[in-house]
Amino acid sequence: MKMKELVTKTRSYRRFHQDVSIELETLMELVDLARLSASGANYQPLKYFFSCDAEKNALIFPQLGWAGYLTDWPGPPEGERPSGYIIVLGDKNVRASFGIDHGIAAQSILLGATEQGLGGCIIASIKKDALRKSLSIPEHYEILLVLALGVPKEKIEIEAVGPDGGIKYWRDEDGTHHVPKRSLDEIIVNLAA
Repeated sequence: MKMKELVTKTRSYRRFHQDVSIELETLMELVDLARLSASGANYQPLKYFFSCDAEKNALIFPQLGWAGYLTDWPGPPEGERPSGYIIVLGDKNVRASFGIDHGIAAQSILLGATEQGLGGCIIASIKKDALRKSLSIPEHYEILLVLALGVPKEKIEIEAVGPDGGIKYWRDEDGTHHVPKRSLDEIIVNLAA
């Protein structure tokens, strides 16, 4: 798969075939991509918590916010929930702050997931204290992101931002998720012109 196709297919999926499991080995392969990615000053302060069993997944799911623009949608119903999660943690014993390392790592993981026929969503809307308590995550790990993973059960369409300039994603009556993107011309600043 060419890079542009891989990036285009790497969307924020929020509905999955929950009955299709993800193996622990697959989660480890995805985290290995993050391990090999860039890290500020090469500190490599990130650690990862995996879940690919129903019991742990059930502890993680209620601690997540799913789609801020879809205010009447509480998240995927049972049967459409992720079959795996990777929790991205910052190890405060390695470094006090984590810069953008977790963003780089998350994108590497999602690109790798897409290449393997999976999909995912990077979630930063997290009830961190409740998640820490439910999974017994030690205090020296800062919870940075949760990556929800599975086989996608929804269609996502990229489209141009309309004349009103609205960038909010939305769902149509068929459940297709629409994601407006600004044009290339709109995002390039040409100071020499």
